[in-house]
Amino acid sequence: MNVVLTKTETQRPASDVFAGVRDRLPGRGKAAEAREQAFAAFERAGLPHRRLEDWKYTDLRALMRDVLPLAAAPDKNALERAEAALASLPAVDAVRVVLVDGAFAPTLSNLGGMETGVRVQTLREALEDGNHADLLSNGSEPGAMIALNAAMATDGLVITVADRVAIAKPLHIAHVATRGSTASFTRSFLTIGKAAQATLLESFVAAEGTKSYQVNDVISVSVGDDAEVQHVRLMDDGADATNITTAVFSVGAKARLTTFNMTSGGILSRYQGHLTFSGEGAEVNANGVNLLNGRQHADTTLFLDHAVPHCMSREVFRSVVDDRAQSVFQGRIIVRPHAQKTDAKMMTRALLLSDEAEADNKPELEIFADDVTCGHGATTGALDESLLFYLRARGLPEKEAEALLIQAFVGEAIEAIASDGLRELTVTIARAWLERRG
Repeated sequence: MNVVLTKTETQRPASDVFAGVRDRLPGRGKAAEAREQAFAAFERAGLPHRRLEDWKYTDLRALMRDVLPLAAAPDKNALERAEAALASLPAVDAVRVVLVDGAFAPTLSNLGGMETGVRVQTLREALEDGNHADLLSNGSEPGAMIALNAAMATDGLVITVADRVAIAKPLHIAHVATRGSTASFTRSFLTIGKAAQATLLESFVAAEGTKSYQVNDVISVSVGDDAEVQHVRLMDDGADATNITTAVFSVGAKARLTTFNMTSGGILSRYQGHLTFSGEGAEVNANGVNLLNGRQHADTTLFLDHAVPHCMSREVFRSVVDDRAQSVFQGRIIVRPHAQKTDAKMMTRALLLSDEAEADNKPELEIFADDVTCGHGATTGALDESLLFYLRARGLPEKEAEALLIQAFVGEAIEAIASDGLRELTVTIARAWLERRG
C-alpha cells in the first residue's frame, strides 16, 4: 500500500514561505541540512491542534491558521520606529541587546561595560562560521513550533558567562516588531558557568501602528552547578499579534533558578517552558501572571522534570481575565523513579472580572518515586465583594478599588522577582494594563 502525505491548507503557506526564504537564512552545509530536517518535521506534524493533549486549549490550526511571510531585514525606517518604541518603555538599568523583526540591531544595542568572561555573539554569526549547526537542533524537546523555529530562525544571541563571573547589570534582550503581516523567528542560547550569577530580562513590544504580526521565539538556558539565574519575560506585544515562545532550562547541581513570565499583550500567545533538573540540590521558582481583556487568548504551559533526587520546585501562577478573554495554565510536574526527596508544589489562581471570561487550569503530577513531598491546587473566582465594599466605603471609586485588589492578587507571583528594578518594572507594566482597562 502506498502512503502519500497530503498537505493541509494551513501547511501550504508555510511551505511557500520556507521555499522563498531558505537562501537568505544564515548558515550553509550542515546548518542548511538541519533546517531542511526541521522543516520536514514541522510538515509531518502541522500546526498543533486540540487533539494533542498539550494543545487542547490552544488550537493553532483554528486560532493562527497559517504562517505569515518572513519579515524583511530592518531598514532605516524600521530602526527609527523601533527606537521610538524602545524609548516608550519604562527605564531600566541594564545592558541591552535589541532584535528588530528578528534581526540583531547593533545601533540600538548597548553592550559596553560587560564583565570579563562574558561573550555575546549573534546567532547569525555563529551559524555563518560553519561550526554550529547544532544550534538548530531541538534536543530532547520535540514539537512542531520548535521545529518551525529551527527551520526559519534568522537571528538571536549566543551568550556565554564563564565560571564564577557575576554580571552586575541585567542583560536585556528586547524584541521589537515594526512590520505588520509578517513573521519573525529568533533563537537564543544562554550558558551560565559554575558558581556564576546572571539576570536575564526579555521584553516583546511593537512599534506604533504595527499590526497582525507573528513572533516565534526559542530560548535555551543552561545553568551551571552552584550558579544563580533570574529570568524575567515581559510580553506586551501589539493588540493583534501572535507570540509563540519556547523556553528550555537545564539546572545544574545546587543551582538556583527563578523564572517569571507576564503576558499582557497580543491577541494569541503561548509561553511553554521545559525545565529539567540535571543536578542534585537545585531549586527552581517558576512564576507567572496573565493580564487579559478583550478577546485575548494566552496559554502558559510549564513542564518541570525532576530527573534527580533532592531538588525543590515552586510554581505560583495568577491570571486576571476580563471581557471575553481566555487564560490557560497547564503545569505538569514529573518525578522520575530515582528522584527521591523531591519537594515540588504548584498553585494556580484565576480571577474572572466578567461573566464571559474563561480560565482553564490544568495542574498535573506524575510521580514515580515514593519518598517525595508534592502538591498542587487550582482556584477560580471573582473579586471579593466584601473587600470591594470595604474599600469603596472608605472613599475609593469602584475602578480604583478593583485595581487595588487586582494588584494584591498578582502581587504574590511578582514578589518572587529578586531584583528591585525588574520587580518595579513589572509592577509598572501591570499598572499600565489596569489603566488601559479603565
